[in-house]
Amino acid sequence: MSAATAGGRLAALLRSGSFAVTGEIVPPRGVDGAEITAHARALVGSIDAANVTDNPLANAHMSAVAGAAFVSSAGIEPTLQLTCRDRNRLAITSDLLGAWALGARNVMCLSGDPMRVGDDPDALTVNDVSVLDVVTGVRRLRDEGLTMGGADISDPPRFAIGVAEMPMADPYDPAHLERKLDAGADLLFTQIAYDVEALSAWADGARARGVFERASALVGVVPLRTAKGARFMHEQLPGVRVPSSIMQALEGAGDDAEAVGLDLTVDVVRGIQAIEGIGGVHIMGMGHDDSVRAVVERAGLFPRPTGAL
Repeated sequence: MSAATAGGRLAALLRSGSFAVTGEIVPPRGVDGAEITAHARALVGSIDAANVTDNPLANAHMSAVAGAAFVSSAGIEPTLQLTCRDRNRLAITSDLLGAWALGARNVMCLSGDPMRVGDDPDALTVNDVSVLDVVTGVRRLRDEGLTMGGADISDPPRFAIGVAEMPMADPYDPAHLERKLDAGADLLFTQIAYDVEALSAWADGARARGVFERASALVGVVPLRTAKGARFMHEQLPGVRVPSSIMQALEGAGDDAEAVGLDLTVDVVRGIQAIEGIGGVHIMGMGHDDSVRAVVERAGLFPRPTGAL
């Protein structure tokens, strides 16, 4: 098994050259699976896969493995988000095996948000292994059927392996991405991007380095709704830039800010589609599934491909 045949439907779409659309689903802070099932069903037909988050902002939620099972049952291919913050290598391997058995076909390897921002700042971090170690471990599990400890797995999972990328980081260090690719990453999920011109410049550099020949890049977007929300992302989220033209349009929209924000988001997604080498867009609705569907439809990305690939 190798990256050329790894993963499931999302990986196959990307290999075929189709522009992919992925979304994000946050498991509930409770035990009601109906909530995550309803969320997933609202996105069926609009996205090709959904990232299932893993205790985001260091707050306890239903496990991502359980969430992946509900998402898969609802008809969407899950991408398991997996942080090394909360697990040692044994737990990581266990969750990988369980998630594949329950329908996940992609994994996104993350460090995880710091405990200090969560609801239990006194909780201890594990960090038995680094993100690079996890990426290497998933690749070794997939390609060689070996755990991080060297034990044989008779029927290993065949994940497409994702990592986070921050194109607008200042300063930007391309060597950081190269290390992830060398470790075995197949998918790049970028930080939220609204500055299409700056993103295009990053893509020019990535293309020149052969990045898009080694991995598929899916660009993060959150549908814009208010000037306040855009300002928060610009000022508080690392690596996120909201161009002044977008900010001014939202500030001047008054009661029409949500409609204007949708128009602006659709323009951003169309701009992303036009960048050579970008494999798709990762639309995070933050609970507003109607916004995700609207962006997909108005950007000309609906219906999603169906049938054999």
